[in-house]
Order: sequence, then C-alpha cells, then structure tokens
Amino acid sequence: MRAAGYARRIAGAVVLALAATACGGGAGSAGGAGVLTSSWGDPQNPLEPANTNEVQGGKVLDMIFRGLKRYDPRTGQAKNMLAESIETTDSTNFTVTVKDGWTFSNGEKVTARSFVDAWNYGAGLRNNQKNAYFFGYIEGYDKVHPDSGRQSAQTLSGLRVTGPRTFTVRLNQKFSGFPDTLGYVAFAPLPRTFFTDHAAWVSKPVGNGPYRVRSYTKGSAMALEKWDAYPGPDRARNEGVSLLVYTDNNTAYTDVLAGNLDLVDDVPATQLKNVDTDLDGRYINTPAGILQTLAFPFYDRRWNTDGARKVRTGLSMAIDRAQITRTLFRGTRTPATDWTSPVLGAEGGYRSGLCGHACDYDPAGARRLIEEGGGIPGGQLKITYNADSGSHKQWVDAVCHSIDNALGDDRACVGNPIGTFADFRNQISRHKMPGPFRAGWQMDYPLIQNFLQPLYYTGASSNDGTWSNKQFDRFVDRANAETGTARSVALFQQAEEVVRDNMAAIPLWYQNGSAGYSARLSHVALNPFSVPVYNEIKVG
Repeated sequence: MRAAGYARRIAGAVVLALAATACGGGAGSAGGAGVLTSSWGDPQNPLEPANTNEVQGGKVLDMIFRGLKRYDPRTGQAKNMLAESIETTDSTNFTVTVKDGWTFSNGEKVTARSFVDAWNYGAGLRNNQKNAYFFGYIEGYDKVHPDSGRQSAQTLSGLRVTGPRTFTVRLNQKFSGFPDTLGYVAFAPLPRTFFTDHAAWVSKPVGNGPYRVRSYTKGSAMALEKWDAYPGPDRARNEGVSLLVYTDNNTAYTDVLAGNLDLVDDVPATQLKNVDTDLDGRYINTPAGILQTLAFPFYDRRWNTDGARKVRTGLSMAIDRAQITRTLFRGTRTPATDWTSPVLGAEGGYRSGLCGHACDYDPAGARRLIEEGGGIPGGQLKITYNADSGSHKQWVDAVCHSIDNALGDDRACVGNPIGTFADFRNQISRHKMPGPFRAGWQMDYPLIQNFLQPLYYTGASSNDGTWSNKQFDRFVDRANAETGTARSVALFQQAEEVVRDNMAAIPLWYQNGSAGYSARLSHVALNPFSVPVYNEIKVG
C-alpha cells in the first residue's frame, strides 16, 4: 500500500489529467512509476470510519487505517494488529492493550484514547454515524444513542482509559465474538485533528495505515501515496494507488485492455466470455464473502402482511438462479441456498440447502403462492438498482425475464435504474424504494453474526428495509451471549431459519470476487471480502 518524491509528483499529475474524464467513465494514461491506477466508485458519505458502510468507501479506509485486529487477506481470520492483547474472563469485561510504536501519518501517537474517543464519537446520536450500531453492545449505548429522545450522555460508560496504552470495555451482555469484530473499520482509531478540525480532516483524511491520502476530488479521483514511516508489518510494495471513479465498469474493463487503467476489480458480466483471451491470464475469480439478495421495503404496508410473505416466497421460486448464473455470470456466481456464504464453512454456520424448495425454480408453485398472497403489490414488480454498474442492469433484466416467464406475463417485472450508487444509497436511506431493491452484502468480518444481525435485527445499521421480528431478535441475543462458539453458531442458525420462514430477503447467488489487471502489475490478489490487497501489488 505505499516512494520517491518524484514518483509521487508523477502520480499527482496523472490523477489531475484523469479527473476530467474518469467521472464520465473514461481514463487517460496509466499510473506513473510505481503507482497503480484502479477503478473506483464514489463513496456515499465522507470517509469517516464510523460513517462508512459501503464497499467503495471501505476500500479507502482499509488502506489508510489499521485497527486492533486485521482480517488475514487470505484466510479472513481475525489477527491482532494494533492489539498487543485483548483479555477477558467472562466475555463481558475486556482489557485491551495497544501496541507501542504506532503513530498516525501526521506523527501523532496512537494511544488507548485514540480508540476510546473514536468509539465514543461513532456511537453518539448527535454525530449521525451509519455504523453507530456496531457500538451497541458497549454499556451506556442506550444513553449516547437512545431509540427516541435526546442523547443524555456524551461518552459510553463501558469505555474507560486506564493508561496510555490500555483501556477497558464493558459490554451490556456477554458477546464472545466481540474481539473478532474489532477488525471492522468502524472500530479504527482517530487522531486529535479529526475532532479539532473536522472539516479539514474530512477533506483529506489522516489515518494510521500503509497509505495516506494525497488528494481527493469528489466524483473524479483519489490519490493515495505510500507512507514511508508506516510501522506495521504489511508495508506497501508499490508507491501509491490512484483510485479513479467510473460510472460504467465496462469502460473500466476496456481501459485496462487499452493500457489506460491498471486494475478493474469488478469484471462486467458482458466481458466474461472473452476475459481469458483478453487478459492472457491476468484475471482473478475467487470465492468471496458476498451474497446478492433482493431486499423489500417493509416500511411499505403492502409488503408487510401475511399475504406478502407468500408473494415474496413465490417470487423467489420464479427466479431461475441456475440459468442466470450459468449463462450470464459464467461461473462467477453460484445459486444461493441460504443467507450467509460458503466462505464461512460448516463450522462457521454455513448450511447449504437451508432455503429448500423456496429457492428452487418452480413456475407453477410461484404462480400459486403469488395468487394466494393477493398478487404483486401495485400489480407490477419494480426492482431498483444503481445503473453505474453494467452487470446490475444485466442481472436485474435477467431476473425480471425469469419472473415474467414464470408468471406468464411479460410486464410482471421491470427494472428501475438509479443513476449512481451514491444516489441509490441515498434513496434507500430515505426509505423511498417502490418495491424490492438490490441488496448485495459484503461481509465486514467472517462471522455468521455479520450476515444476519446487521441486516435483519430490529433497527440494525444495514436493515434498509426495516424488517422486524422478535423471535429473530431473541435468537440473536442468545447467540451473542454464548461463550462457546459451537453453541453460538447453532443459535444464529436458528435465527437464520426465521429469516427463511419469513423470506425477509430473497437470496440470489453467492458472488466470487473478480478482477482484471494490466501487464504492469504482479502479485495481484483479492481478499475474502473481494477487495484487492493493494499493499501487496507490485508495479513494473
């Protein structure tokens, strides 16, 4: 993720040259000496760790921040990074010791307070952080982030700094998996400048990771440079990364072929038939912790009835997953049969076939259930998606075609495109969806809890459709309270059965990570989250 001053000046010039074209989906020339260029999508929100819950912003934060834990880029296992130790005897009280010798890229030392202040900010209702929910198990969350009314405390009572490098965490219930969540970026430390000059920090974020931000032009590009003084073991093997905004990944792909871009980390479906020949072996297709679903607007009463549950199940049976993944995605997707991911493995909670017949293609059964449920609300299914990825339009069209065929009505389903990912997310956040919508989930950390609780727990941070079920919530609470992994996983599996029985979302397919890259690059790999391991890439 990160040398000479001359190379950095070249990288800056490249980004400026590209800025005029990248926002429209084009690119100029490839990166300068030692600097790689990579396709990117404009983040929805400012790049605050506790306010970023989508992939594009997460890519940047993963390069400029390191937390107490880091997920191994090959196995996904949570390993200590800034944590010297995280100790507990009861899965409720934790003592954290931060390693010595770590600093932010502005020279400020990373201390226990760097974490505690960041977590308090992230949890506070007044700060309106999208990832606030991740701090919900820390004692005092109900005071700093009440369900209703005003915030009555400024800090979490469960956090206490006990020394320059030590702090304690008290949870409001047992949570044996808590240490493994601490590699998620919401738990990253923050420097004092984040609080003393917030506007300046947001315009040019300062972190403690292998890269630092050189420049950022919203809607166009972000230039990151290697931080030479980075103290961690995962130093950058390149001079920097220029992230270029593309509104069409087909254009990004053709720019790689033309030598105008080094890396596209989402090969469009339309190019899969040619990718092996086009890229001459410079193509990656690896399993990742990603699940594509159709989510529903349960805030719309028409979708939140007993009849609508039958309709949702019927729609699931109207989708020919096997044909779509075979003909459109050419093996880069696998029909989903549960609501997690095979990368978890059986011990981690994955159960192949949990969805049962509801995920089988059965046109007759689909028609019967939809009719019994009162028909599609509004008479026509509108599937909303962001149009700045060519693949989304293709698969939404394919899903609609499958539903039309199953129901014998060529106008039963239509796609409802929204121009950009940022606009798409903003409409979701404002609860403006007219029907089901694309809801891909990329795991934050490799636990079954992460595939279920953030998406389906009442009031959870990524529960965009506002589904709520008390039985599901109780299973999740009990699972989190277990100190033994096997028992905890078993309870989460029972919670997943509630999701299944209610078809809270329609699982479509498990997604592989895919990438294509130019001959300038070597040592290119994707982690289990499908994100390029930028710091390991070599240029030239």
